[in-house]
This record gives sequence, C-alpha cells and structure tokens, in this order.
Amino acid sequence: MGYNLSMFNYDVIVVGAGHAGCEAAVSAARLGQKVLLTTLNIENIALMPCNPAIGGPAKSCLVREVDALGGVMGVVTDATYIQMKMLNRSKGPAVRALRAQSDKKEYMRFMRHLIESEPNISLKQCMITELLVQDEKAVGVVDELGLEYRANAVILTTGTSLNGRIWIGLQSIEAGRLGEAPAVGLSESLSKHGLTVKKLKTGTPARVDSRTIDYSKMLIQPGDKELNFFSFLPNRPIREQVPCYLTRTNEKTHEVIRKNLDKSPMYTGLIHGKGPRYCPSIEDKIVRFAQNPSHHIFIEPEGKDTYEVYVQGFSTSLPAMAQIEMLHTLEGLENVHVIKPAYAVEYDYVPALQLSHTLMTKKIKGLFCAGQINGTSGYEEAAAQGLIAGINASLYNDKKEMITLSRKSSYIGTLIDDLVTKDIDEPYRMLTSRSEYRLILRQDNADMRLSDIGHKVGLISDLRYQMFKTKKAAIEKEIERLRNTKVSPNEEVLKVLSKYNEGLDAGKKLAELIKRPALNYEILKELDKETKELDLSREIYEQVEIELKYDGYLRRQQEQIDIADKLEKIKIPEDIDYRAIAQISTETKDKLEKVRPQTLAQAARIGGVKPADISVLMVILETRRVPRSKSVI
Repeated sequence: MGYNLSMFNYDVIVVGAGHAGCEAAVSAARLGQKVLLTTLNIENIALMPCNPAIGGPAKSCLVREVDALGGVMGVVTDATYIQMKMLNRSKGPAVRALRAQSDKKEYMRFMRHLIESEPNISLKQCMITELLVQDEKAVGVVDELGLEYRANAVILTTGTSLNGRIWIGLQSIEAGRLGEAPAVGLSESLSKHGLTVKKLKTGTPARVDSRTIDYSKMLIQPGDKELNFFSFLPNRPIREQVPCYLTRTNEKTHEVIRKNLDKSPMYTGLIHGKGPRYCPSIEDKIVRFAQNPSHHIFIEPEGKDTYEVYVQGFSTSLPAMAQIEMLHTLEGLENVHVIKPAYAVEYDYVPALQLSHTLMTKKIKGLFCAGQINGTSGYEEAAAQGLIAGINASLYNDKKEMITLSRKSSYIGTLIDDLVTKDIDEPYRMLTSRSEYRLILRQDNADMRLSDIGHKVGLISDLRYQMFKTKKAAIEKEIERLRNTKVSPNEEVLKVLSKYNEGLDAGKKLAELIKRPALNYEILKELDKETKELDLSREIYEQVEIELKYDGYLRRQQEQIDIADKLEKIKIPEDIDYRAIAQISTETKDKLEKVRPQTLAQAARIGGVKPADISVLMVILETRRVPRSKSVI
C-alpha cells in the first residue's frame, strides 16, 4: 500500500508554535490556507518561557493592534488573566499601558484549543532541519526523520531554538529553553541558501516556591478595580485577581554578585551573542549602574493553581549556588526554595535587513520570518510579526498584493520598519520612544487605526466591523456635540467648577472646557444634563476626551506626518545602482546596498545616511522621473 502524498502538501508551513507561530498559523488558516504548524514539543504551544505577562509600555499597543487586525493574543490574554493593571495612568495617553499577569498554563491551554478548533491547521511535533528551495523560491521543509512537507509559503518562527545553548555559570547545555532540545540543522540549511545567520543572547530569572516566601516583608501590588481589556470584542470575562509583590536588592545582594562575576559566562567571554539592552541581567545592572544602592524585584505568580512564582528583574547566568545565595539576601526570600534556576540562552537568528516590509526574505521568495528569529525580544513583538507574516503568506499564495504597515499607522509598522531598515545587533524591544508618532499611535485607538485593514484582509468579520463602525460614529457624534454645546456661568455651573478650583467668566463650549487639565469627561456630566443622560461607555468617552484635550498636539503631529509623507511617496527603483552614484560616500553606498530601501523616507532612516545623501538621491530620482509609489497602509 502506497502513501497518500497529498498528506504532506500544504499551502503554508509554520515552523515553531510560540507566540509568532500561533498568530501566523491562525491568521493563515482563517484566510483559507491549509496550514501545517510544527513544534519541537506539542505540550509547549504558546509557552511563556520568560515572564508570564502580556503588555506593558508600547507592548500593550502591539497587542491592541494585533486584536484590531484580527489576531488572537488579546482574546487569549483577556480569557486567562490573573491580574490586570493600567500602568502610567497618571501620565499622558501616549504612554499609558495595559499589562496583564497571565495564568501560564491556562494561556497555553486556551491557545491550543483555539488552534485545534481551526479545521485548516494540522499540528505536528517534529524538528525541521532543512528548508527546500527551488529557483530561489521556498517549496517546503524536511524534518529530522527525513520526511518532506511541501508548501508554497514557509514561515520560520523558531524563537530561541536555533542551535540554542543554555548557560548557568560556566556550565552549558545544548537547549533552546530549559528542559527542551535545541533545533539543529536548519541554521546550516539557511546559510547554504545564502542567508546570513548570527547569534543573540537572552535570559530568564529563577522560579521559586511561593510557600517559602515571607510576603509580609514585601509591598503588595494589586490589580485594578476598574478593569480594562486588550481585545476590542465585547463580553470580556471578569476574573478573580491575584496580587504581585515588590522587594529590592541590597548591598549584600550586590556583594554576592560582584564576587561571582568571574563565573559569569557573559563576563568571561564564553557568550558571544549580544543581550537585550532594555532587559539586562541583574549582574549587568550591578556593573552598569554601580551607583544605585538597590533595584526593584517583583514577585509574580505563574498561575492560580501553582505555587511556582517568577522573580521579575532577576535574570542572571551566574552559577546555581550563587543564585541561591543572591536570592537569600532579598527581603522576604531569606529561606526561599528555588524550583528552576535562572539561565542565559544563546541562539541563532536571521538579521532582518534580509527581509522586506512584508517579512518575506529578499533572497528566497515565499520564505517569511517572524519573532525572535528576526532579532526581537518579547511575546508581543513576536505575535505582531507572526500575524503580518501569516497574512502576507496567504496573500502571496493567492497572488494578491501583500500588506505593509507604515510607521504613521501603527507600532507594528514602526517595529517592522526598524527591523528591516536598521542594522540591529541586539534583541529589539518595542518602546514608546521608538515611535515619532506616539501621541497618535495610542493603545486606546488601535481599532480606529487598523480595523479597516483587518476587515479588508478578511480577519475581521462583517458583524465585528459593524460594531466598530457604530463605535466610531458614536465618538465622532459626541465630539461634534461637545464642540457645539455651550455652558453659561450660572450659579450651578460655577458651584461645580469651584470644586475643582476652576471658574468661568463667560459662556464656553464643553469642548473648550475639557481641555483644562483639572477637568475631564466625568466632570462634564456634572456641568451638562445631556452629557450625563447619554451615559456613554468608558471606551467611547475616553477617546472623546483624548481627542479634544490633546487636539492641538494631535494636529501638530499630523502635520509632521504630512511632511514625512512627501518622502514616503518617493519610490526608489529596485534596479538602482548605488555604487554608480559619485556624489555619495563609499560608506553610504554600502549602507544603501545592504538595506535596498524602497522609498526615500526609508533611506533617510538608515543609520549613517546623512541629509546631504538624501538630497543627492532626491535629485537623481527626480531626474529619472520616478513615478510616485502607492501609499503604504
């Protein structure tokens, strides 16, 4: 009896079932593709190998954007959180950030159920060791048993697995994560096909036994009473929340670290890959910030039904005994039992300069990369890339124009543009400071910015899109009403305003009053009967308030976008020979050749390319009468 070879034929193959792989597989499947999702361990789908939390500064924007486009991370987080907290609540809307502490096991179970409920997804536990390429196009993969799987599109979302090596002190283990084998063979296959492969490093703290912690010595960190959620879908569950706790390092901790630095693989040169600058190890903090007497350490639960907790802020690669000694110097952890040691992991990645904005490699058509393989860190960054790769792999297969998100449209667009434009040699983490348009790109309005794209692509249903349009119309209607509703300085109005140390000399529109720092939409309800009777939802009136209160700043930022758009619309021909341009330096030529920017604006964002170089390029392009490009979404 022969084999049915069609069993090995798919439209899209996704290698790796972490946060990037899950988004890629689900989006491609929902767009009608027959998907094979492979993973080294089927029990570890959507595993959070580091902090069991989603969101935080800038990252919450990514999760909201993923949801607005039709991705699943926000839905899964809302269904499995054990604490929700809005960070930076007292600051401006551009830096407010929702963060959820997730139940690690529940998150994985929910995501696996979601994947197994998709009829177009087939799961496979195997190690992919080879990429199949024909005529510079990806056509499939091969596993460690020699089985071939064919597809027109392949998405690599391998996380830290590629040739992964874990370090605990001067001891090392071949592994992508503690307790899991590394993926071997695929890096060599990618190199054989002409892709550059390099190394990066990341790490994770120890996990300890909650029953051996004295929480009375720590500061409690409760969740919010008034809940916010990541998904824009209605009917989010209200779940019982559990607290986190705060302790700090001290001089004893620092002393233990300093005396063990000679046993650190980072400081002895055994690890060559660069680590994440914005998430340094505890020994790195002590060395780099020697003037600081202490550092925050957060104790965070990994779930409701486990006593395993995460020691946030205590990443290290020092020896196990040194780790125990360090932990025992912390208030509340003097007798703590360590369940799993902290470790550093060094792994292979594919520098993203080799990709276009679609996340498809320039050298091999049909090959997409997403997540840590592109040099990023973080579940949210991975999910965002996975979603875009899944969408574009589907559009590529259907011979449709792939989508690219611009910097002005989203943090996802900013993330991808940074990756494919800048020569990044350390794990990239999304920060609000990375976006020049962060006042417009807020977490609260992600649906306003991206729902049209999600619906057009096919991941946002007609019903959900109609709900979005109803919400958008309500916001616009209320903004207009407040701009046209005037209150007079009568006795009742003055009495209300006096409570907030405010006054009124003449009649003013409500839209003008709300711009005052001391006033907000809730106070307008006290001033205006109609505002109170409308009883709008918080999601609607918060956006109304932001749009009116920051109107001047928003208009100024829109003017910056309009100016930048002029360069964004000047397309650079694919066949341009930078080497032949005599008026620019050799160094600039090398940078332009390496990135091969698609627009003049992208060329201007390349590190080391000077304004004078852009002026030269502009003259050359105008001379060639290059047609204006279509605007990116």
